[in-house]
Parts: sequence; C-alpha cells; structure tokens
Amino acid sequence: MSNTALLDRPTTTTRHLRAVTAPVPTIRRATVPAQPASPASVPTAALPVSTAPRGFALYVGIDEAKAAASGVSLGVLVDALRRTLAELAPGAETYATVALAPVGSGGRDVDVVRLALHEPSAVARAKQQEPDEDEHTPSGVVVDISRKRVLIDGESAAFTFKEFELLQYLVLREGRTIERAELVSSLWQGAGEEDVPGERTIDVHVRRLRAKLGRYEDIVRTVRGIGYRFDRHADVVIRYGHGSPSPDRF
Repeated sequence: MSNTALLDRPTTTTRHLRAVTAPVPTIRRATVPAQPASPASVPTAALPVSTAPRGFALYVGIDEAKAAASGVSLGVLVDALRRTLAELAPGAETYATVALAPVGSGGRDVDVVRLALHEPSAVARAKQQEPDEDEHTPSGVVVDISRKRVLIDGESAAFTFKEFELLQYLVLREGRTIERAELVSSLWQGAGEEDVPGERTIDVHVRRLRAKLGRYEDIVRTVRGIGYRFDRHADVVIRYGHGSPSPDRF
C-alpha cells in the first residue's frame, strides 16, 4: 500500500491570470549589522571588582524516593556526575554533600537544598520570611539548632557547650538509639587520648543535662545497656533554621 495521499481533482474552474500593467514597487532592503555569536553560558551580570570565577555549584533537588522511581540512587547520580566532569575537565576538583531536612517539611526539593547548603540568595529570602521567633515563644522546650540555644518555658537555659552538643547530637538523630561509644568518639573527635573521657562520662553529662531540663528531663531516654535516644515529644519544638547541620553522606 502506498503512503502517498491522493488529492481529488478540483471541481472549480481555475480563472485565467491577467497581465498587470502597473509598475512593480521597488523593495528596499534594510541593512542589519551582523551580531557576533555569543554562547548562552556567558553570564550577563558583571563580576564584582577583584574577583574571578573559581568553580560552580549545581544544586540538584531530588529525594531518595524520586531517585528510586528512576531506577537510581543519590550515590549513583553523584558518581555519574563526577565521572562526566572527570572526562570533560580532568583537572577539576569535586566535593559532594547531601542536604537534609526534617521529614514532612515541604517545599521544593531544590529550594531545600539551596537553603541547607547556605546558598546566599536562598538564605536571604528565608531570613525575610522568617517571623520574629522571640515574640511568640511556645511553652515547653525549644531546641534552637541554628542559634545554638535551648529555651525552657520561654527562658534561655544555661547549657554548657558540651551539654548542647550532646543534646543536638541526639536531636539530629531522632528515633535512633546512640551508643555511648559513638557519643564519645563523635563529641570528642580530634581530642588527644588523654582528653577523651570514658563512656561513663557520658552518663554524667546526661545527668547534668536532664537536671537543667527540669520537668522535661524525660525527653532524653535511657536505653539500658546501650545508650541514649531522643524521640519526638509534644513539649519539644526543634528549630532547624537556615544554619542547620547537613551531615556529609558521601
């Protein structure tokens, strides 16, 4: 069977053409100067004085579920991007990190990534949209990760640096039991052998932490024979803010 479409013969009679005796108007052609081709990647904004590009950041918004739906994982995507860059620019240095956000926090993935990794314009926009938290401080315990402070019933608690680090470590790993050995190795990372305490020192820090939490001391739970954990509590508010830690998974 032929793929050529057949047209029916027109039924109307074609009218004859007549000669035109009027002069044909002259068409003037405007001369357009040739424009030099410019690559689309050239930035239009001028660079600040005394600065030069040293690299770039590509923010990718995708979670594990979306990656799995495409048959890949975040690690596979990172490796693929690194291999591509190594082929195009072997001398380039790369660094990859994963942006974390509270479960159910909402928002576009790429916006969450930009904010978690402190992209300047995203941080500035978040600050503009951030209400004055001190005007309406809820009762209970407020663990302000970005400002490194703890509020108890609206009052700032006098936590030591190590006590706050201990509470923050548990809060950022909500729902997971943390062994004493892990707490020691993480909170005293980089310290000399003589400065690293024994595992039972963690129990002392936890007791002091609970004493300052007062009637909210049970938010830090003891798992006998293992360590400690933090579970979501109705009296606890976690403020992550734009300065929240983003653990490096790669």
